[in-house]
Amino acid sequence: MKRLAVVLAAGQGKRMKSKLYKVLHPVCGKPMVGHVLQTVEQVKSERTVVVVGHGAEAVRSYLGDAAEYVLQEQQLGTGHAVKQAKELIGQEEGSTIVICGDTPLVTPETLEGLLELHESNQAAVTILTAHMDNPKGYGRIIRSEKGDVLRIVEQKDCSPEEDAVCEINTGTYCFDNAKLFAALEKVTNQNAQQEYYLTDCISILKQSGDKVLGYQTEDEAESIGVNDRLALSQAEALMRERIARRHMLNGVTLIDPSSTYIGADVQIGSDTVIYPGTFLKGSTTVGSQCTLGPNSEIEDSSLADGVTVKYSVLCEAEVGAETSVGPYAYLRPGTKLGQNVKIGDFVEVKNAVIDDGSKVSHLSYIGDASVGKNVNVGCGAITVNYDGYNKSVTEIEDDAFIGSNVNLVAPVKVGKGAFVVAGSTITHSVAENDLAIARVRQENKPGYAEKIRSRAKAKKSSNSSSKPE
Repeated sequence: MKRLAVVLAAGQGKRMKSKLYKVLHPVCGKPMVGHVLQTVEQVKSERTVVVVGHGAEAVRSYLGDAAEYVLQEQQLGTGHAVKQAKELIGQEEGSTIVICGDTPLVTPETLEGLLELHESNQAAVTILTAHMDNPKGYGRIIRSEKGDVLRIVEQKDCSPEEDAVCEINTGTYCFDNAKLFAALEKVTNQNAQQEYYLTDCISILKQSGDKVLGYQTEDEAESIGVNDRLALSQAEALMRERIARRHMLNGVTLIDPSSTYIGADVQIGSDTVIYPGTFLKGSTTVGSQCTLGPNSEIEDSSLADGVTVKYSVLCEAEVGAETSVGPYAYLRPGTKLGQNVKIGDFVEVKNAVIDDGSKVSHLSYIGDASVGKNVNVGCGAITVNYDGYNKSVTEIEDDAFIGSNVNLVAPVKVGKGAFVVAGSTITHSVAENDLAIARVRQENKPGYAEKIRSRAKAKKSSNSSSKPE
């Protein structure tokens, strides 16, 4: 049976009090609507329609061609929103998931269970429900003795018996597509809000003799819809806990899960150990047997097996196997490190390739450069890559030695096995196996330091005596 999805993402989200459109607020580094779209993709939705309204262009820009779009120009209720998709999918046969774009905690496993119950029973609609010990504010699910859903009763309309029911409506549904759009034609706005409610379809289908079922999720957290910053923080905490649990069950050690931040799309190999205060963000991938942290931030980067990162920041960097980074290093976009490379304390690398076995141990800047294998870069050495107008490239070939406090003024090339003496400013290329030295010859003036001190002492004495009493 064909599977379809309608994602409701047209609401303005006034309670967020934000210039950012509500469904684009991130949870664990990914916008909420991105979580929802990924979930429906994983249950093999063949066509997904996103209903947009406020912030339509921003949502389209983020999701791109991952969905089809319809515009709800006026927000006239959930039923009205779903009805906007009729032109695109109204003639399709199959099962249609209707889900809100601000429910990032719904899992593919739960949606699959909802779909299987719906399809195996040929139901007209199956409602995703949850058990809540304190269901205040939620619509209650009222079932028959056989377990069929009789109706949804909103909090304000509950009798004392109905108010005691702890099964609530999460706002996620699975409909027979043809029956959904037929029922929507019968929905009216004869209510206090003068809106067209999707929940009215439930009673319309029930009155027509169609089968209405409920599927209860095991995790009430999946019912959370994010409408304000408080709910956003709750969703963030719950998803962080879920992500941490998944990685730990897959063989990753988190020394303190509560102070470790892992994005939704991050991948981590087994036997990796992560220390507190570490942030793994974006599309970062981490190999096996790595040691990360404490207090490191790694974003959109790729780390091979056996990498160590301490107290450092990595952004859009590639790090080879058994390489160590830090403490207090900064790998900026375009950095590519080979195997067994050492990047030490207070080293910054930007848009540079550093090949296997090379070392940049402390207090250096390597930018717009190509560094070969087994190169040693001494303390305080830098590539001078910017002249105020253009950025130029520095090349350092295999087995070269760059002494401390060397300035390599690009464009310049240091040949294989060449030796650059400490303190040199290199403006011309150095040939293979040559030694380069570019500094003023040292001159010692005997006794001159004592003369300087005597002059300073005399000047100080003179200034003191000339002060008025």
